[in-house]
Amino acid sequence: MTTPATYDSIQIGDELPPLQFAPVNRTMLALFAGASGDHNPIHIDTDFARRAGMPDVFAQGMLGMAWLGRLVTQWAPQSQLRRFDARFQGITHIGHAVRCTGRVVEKLEHNGERCVRVEVLSANQYGQARIAGEALVALR
Repeated sequence: MTTPATYDSIQIGDELPPLQFAPVNRTMLALFAGASGDHNPIHIDTDFARRAGMPDVFAQGMLGMAWLGRLVTQWAPQSQLRRFDARFQGITHIGHAVRCTGRVVEKLEHNGERCVRVEVLSANQYGQARIAGEALVALR
């Protein structure tokens, strides 16, 4: 078990332990659709996706954001998360194996709490960014 991150122990440039996910497949998309309520057919119906001009179904953007959220909350408890923002930068296609990374970029005080700002990124196995964002995390 690792020691929890504390404000005094964290330095700018420190990296969060990365998360690597299995390649996206149709079962994963169907399960996330059921769990999230996002039943948009572009994510689960190949014929629909092709009629929309896509080569196949692709991952829900919120699935990728959930993976980034897991990256942060495995590093610090969810109760310490103060803000979480993301920018969708590319489509996560079937077969993409996503890796989530994070790096501390600032230490600051926010609303009377000592916090760190963490840049987060998900990229596919080709190094192409899929989602970029940041989290504000309060640390003791």
